[in-house]
Amino acid sequence: MDATAGLPLRWHLVGHLQSNKAKKAAARFDLIHSVDSLDLLAQIDQAAASAGRRIDLLVQVDLAREPTKHGAREDDLAPLFAAARALAGARVVGLMLLPPAVEDPDAARPFFRQLREVRDRLIRGGADPATLGELSMGMSHDFEVAVEEGATVVRVGSAIFGARHG
Repeated sequence: MDATAGLPLRWHLVGHLQSNKAKKAAARFDLIHSVDSLDLLAQIDQAAASAGRRIDLLVQVDLAREPTKHGAREDDLAPLFAAARALAGARVVGLMLLPPAVEDPDAARPFFRQLREVRDRLIRGGADPATLGELSMGMSHDFEVAVEEGATVVRVGSAIFGARHG
């Protein structure tokens, strides 16, 4: 990040963010994809405001209820979006989903569709549509299906950089 500081890049943090790292993340990243609790939302907001920054956030939603993944359950989303109205240094801009790992991209389709439906229910329930403009879903192997289901952001790192090692 330091080596590219002079370039017009927006850095995204993808992956679980522990609350004890919120201050560091708020100082360095432009978009955090993994907000999953009111506490983390508040910590990032306070850190961004203290650093004089305005960063964007995506709320990670847990639809598959896999024990190895993080995310807020749908029942926990309304309070998160209510709290988003009062943020000072951060701005919630949408939802993010990690579906179960599957070989066939079409097997992920129901999860992508569910996330779009969750967004629609939140808006009907009174959430500010400006906080739900983005749907980050889909990765290198299934992004076409995700786009068909409404993705506005896809995460295609391995298609660009190759598979992770170690």
